[in-house]
Amino acid sequence: MNLLVLATKAPWPPIDGGRLLLLHTLEGLAAAGCRPVLVAPVNPAQFDLETVAGELSTWCEPRLVPASPVPAAAALARSWRAPLAITRHSLAPVRREVEELLRTSRFDLVHAEQLQALPQAEPAFRRGIPVVLRAQNVESDLWAALARARGGFVGRALAFEARRLARWEGEAVRRAAATFALTSEDAARLHALAGNGGSSRVRVVRAPFPGLPPGKGHLPGEPSLVLLGSRGWLPNEDAVAWFLEEIWPAVRAELPGAVLHLFGAGAPPQASVVSHPSPADSAEAFAPGSILVVPLRIASGVRMKVLEAWARGVPVVGTPTALAGLEVEDSREALVAADAPGFTRALARLHREGGLAAALVDEGKWALSGRHEPAGVATELLAAYAETTRQPS
Repeated sequence: MNLLVLATKAPWPPIDGGRLLLLHTLEGLAAAGCRPVLVAPVNPAQFDLETVAGELSTWCEPRLVPASPVPAAAALARSWRAPLAITRHSLAPVRREVEELLRTSRFDLVHAEQLQALPQAEPAFRRGIPVVLRAQNVESDLWAALARARGGFVGRALAFEARRLARWEGEAVRRAAATFALTSEDAARLHALAGNGGSSRVRVVRAPFPGLPPGKGHLPGEPSLVLLGSRGWLPNEDAVAWFLEEIWPAVRAELPGAVLHLFGAGAPPQASVVSHPSPADSAEAFAPGSILVVPLRIASGVRMKVLEAWARGVPVVGTPTALAGLEVEDSREALVAADAPGFTRALARLHREGGLAAALVDEGKWALSGRHEPAGVATELLAAYAETTRQPS
């Protein structure tokens, strides 16, 4: 199958969940004998295009375009046609690259990775080439949740954009030849947004994730807790702030030897909180003997950090929101905690019950191999591609 993949960012380096998801997808497709062409923008001020292309060339033919998202102010001035989140990623140089590829090469299918990549598929829509959308999450739901969390004028502006995104998202699902959601919850929401016009073409294809060796090094603390944050992504910023302000004091009172290791997000000086930069190798953030805490209150899709914790043998404590879509049962693959007392009880259990961490790790590894094994996901994805190309778009 001649496959063209369009993305809003190159999957190398895999420094966030979206990049990691696409990277493992390309790895799985390559192992199954499919080597797609990938078109993605790369900001040359941040990454060296030749280095990124070289890393990706094992799994795909990279066609990287030196470009970056439209600045928010400029995108806002243009967003009368499409929501701001879409306008920021509507990049003329990327679309020209797609047009040139479609003019000179034959493709059976175009895969748009994330809703924001769909505008770059317009040349394929015009030529009648089937376009599938992989929805890493339900974008309008994320914006609506952020609106509720922020409140005030900012909240009202976010709610307005969420409504625009919901309409755009529904139309995108109706236009696509097929839409792949990562979870049944997301699939149901996309069904609802699309209505009768396209909901029958929404299906669940889980996120792939390979087995990995154990993490590296040692993180001090009895216990050592790991919280992965990122500046500029509001759901993660909200999670870090909530954990530090409400949960961490209660945990420290119960477990005075605990140390919180915060990766990729700065924090004001606090007792027993160690700030780390985003690691060059993610294995450093999943050190043996540590516990991953995932206090997300706003989320959609799946948390790749949970899958990596399972892969590297690190037990997980997360909110119901953080663990949604992963078919987690409390005390089986992870411990579920909804508030400060819940996190405190769960972390105390892990620290004091010797066999609990090992049991969670074993079940997490089983869930990973049974539900997210890359070869199986790639086989399912290729079958879905083949089915799509046999249907009228």
